[in-house]
Amino acid sequence: MGTARNYLIVTASYWGFTLVDGALRMLVLFHFFQLGYTPFTLAFLFLLYETAGIAANLGGGWLASRFGIPRMLAVGQSLQIAGLIMLSMLDPGWSTVVSVTWVVIAQGIAGVAKDVTKTASKSAIKATSGEGSGQLFRWVAWFTGSKNAMKGIGFFVGGLLLQVVGFRVSLWMMAALLAVIFAAGLVLLPRELGKAKSSKTMKELFGKSRGINLLAAARIFMFGARDVWFVVGLPVFLYANGWRFLEVGGFLAAWTIAYGGIQAIAPTLVSRSDDGLSREIPAARLWAGFLVAVPVVLVLVMQMPGLWRPDLILVVGLALFGLPFAVNSSLHSYLILAYAGSEKAAEDVGFYYAANATGRLMGIVLSGVLYQLGGISACLIGSAVMLAICWLVTFLLPAAVQSVAARQRMA
Repeated sequence: MGTARNYLIVTASYWGFTLVDGALRMLVLFHFFQLGYTPFTLAFLFLLYETAGIAANLGGGWLASRFGIPRMLAVGQSLQIAGLIMLSMLDPGWSTVVSVTWVVIAQGIAGVAKDVTKTASKSAIKATSGEGSGQLFRWVAWFTGSKNAMKGIGFFVGGLLLQVVGFRVSLWMMAALLAVIFAAGLVLLPRELGKAKSSKTMKELFGKSRGINLLAAARIFMFGARDVWFVVGLPVFLYANGWRFLEVGGFLAAWTIAYGGIQAIAPTLVSRSDDGLSREIPAARLWAGFLVAVPVVLVLVMQMPGLWRPDLILVVGLALFGLPFAVNSSLHSYLILAYAGSEKAAEDVGFYYAANATGRLMGIVLSGVLYQLGGISACLIGSAVMLAICWLVTFLLPAAVQSVAARQRMA
């Protein structure tokens, strides 16, 4: 009962954090697009956000093992509050260079906050779940799916807040919500949750199993393939085709909520095995193959002459993209915990999500560059190429978990 209680507390805490994080992305994107910033500059605003996340995942996993998950959740929430307050201090009278620098630094703080919090939260699932792979898959799927649904709601809330109360007041309201979540976590979670033996050297920290390394490589290209159209290209394309900010935020919210819902039910769509890998890995390959096909077909359709309402065609196509992407993402989130060792699960998860942040960073930069060079079609072509690489990497995944002793012999 205690483990289920801790799982629910961590999940609820991360819901609130993710709601704020999703709203923040829409606030920053729409606010600065209104000010006339180019797609590449908009992508640049998120650059440090994702770069900082790479280090935050690696460091967050190590720190969670050393000091416990609740402390790292508190650190992440505190940093996010600081980033929100810093953004609220932005002065409209500043020059473009100063404003962009200020926002990039604030976004960097928010990036550290998000990935420290995510690594600690995902590690808590390994620390609180039972030994059975079935329960682990269900808990991972529900946590990841519900988190992404909450992020989608955050996209909508961000667009709504910007339209109703404005940029600065929205940031203050979000900081207040996080302060409540911070206090609740300190009171309700046991301080020793997730504490374990941590790595003593950099070689030990990066000495991951073959399965974790390959899964991290696949994750880089899978999430790069999503963000190359999702972060800058799609919102700007829809706005340029007459959509209002609230409508764009509403679609991104609906897509992310539906994506999260599919993630939550992914265990019912995947045939399970007793060892937790022999059927799950072929399933990851199958769903990755489906995923590659979607942007390829969508690019071909978008090139047809005299196409009626290309914005609606794109929206329908990307809605279909969400199904295989959600199942594949949920499988990957399960597999990393299946491959992770019990003693240093937080470090393994942190390493994996550092790869996730690397993929998002690559996708964000390419989203601005490709959209500026070739529009939304260029973004979709970039997505297809990265998904093909992800798919090929999954054929190299091992069908058994490498033991800790074997990993030590190889080190």
